[in-house]
Amino acid sequence: MGSTKTDAPKTSVRNNDQATCDQRRLVGAGALAPDFTLPTTPDQLVSLSELRGAPVVLAFYPADWSPVCGDQMALYNEILPEFRRFNASLLGISVDGVWCHLAFAKDRKLRFPLLADFEPKGAVARIYGAYRQQEGVSQRALFVIDADGIVRWSYLSPIGVNPGAEGILAALEALPSSKSTAGKQEQAA
Repeated sequence: MGSTKTDAPKTSVRNNDQATCDQRRLVGAGALAPDFTLPTTPDQLVSLSELRGAPVVLAFYPADWSPVCGDQMALYNEILPEFRRFNASLLGISVDGVWCHLAFAKDRKLRFPLLADFEPKGAVARIYGAYRQQEGVSQRALFVIDADGIVRWSYLSPIGVNPGAEGILAALEALPSSKSTAGKQEQAA
């Protein structure tokens, strides 16, 4: 008999139409974003702490190849120049493995990293309050983290709904350093 882990946050199931965690469990605005290191390829890792000094957008999503996730990641890929206008890095995170991510990213021509929260399954999603225990997948949750590593905005979308990008862009616009960076880039154009 194997050991059981007790450090994972508990989630409750209210009914099939509601998320197995709620907005109160998400890491919220003002909190230091929990650091993590996850693989993006079989031999490359990405650490959140390595991205300090510029804003970061974390987009947790349930699974590669699902219709809503595919649409969401394609949308972010299409508007990637808008994120970069704020000097922001975008990271997609799901419980899929790196090989699945590589195939999905190649098929969808994604130009941002997908991180594998694969083993231990959903460990990073759990610390961000964005894990669906019953299904074993990430919630559809978004976080905007400032250059100092502070969460400035978080949002939990219904699992079957593409949250779009308006909230992310508004949160990036609200970051003091992002406003000056975006304004300088617009003036240079």
